[in-house]
Amino acid sequence: MAKTSAVERNLKRQKMALKYAAKRSELKAVARDKSKPVEERFAAQLKLAELPRNSAPTRIRNRCEITGRPRGYYRKVKMSRIAMRELASNGMIPGMVKSSW
Repeated sequence: MAKTSAVERNLKRQKMALKYAAKRSELKAVARDKSKPVEERFAAQLKLAELPRNSAPTRIRNRCEITGRPRGYYRKVKMSRIAMRELASNGMIPGMVKSSW
């Protein structure tokens, strides 16, 4: 199990990213628009920098939904390799069987 504080911090980042997603996309669109005046684009860039850092989607870490483990994460099943292996061995994942040759 991962530290509860690390998991909670990541959840806080996810919520904050959702909250600021619209504002962030608007400011990015203005900052990237070459047809706008330079002053307006620079002002949008400054406002973007004033947003909380944890509202950036890149700061969200993919974590296992069962254990909270940040490494060995499979996006398709949203869990770590260890948790997936454990569930597969117990027959909890439909269609997945233990490999042997």
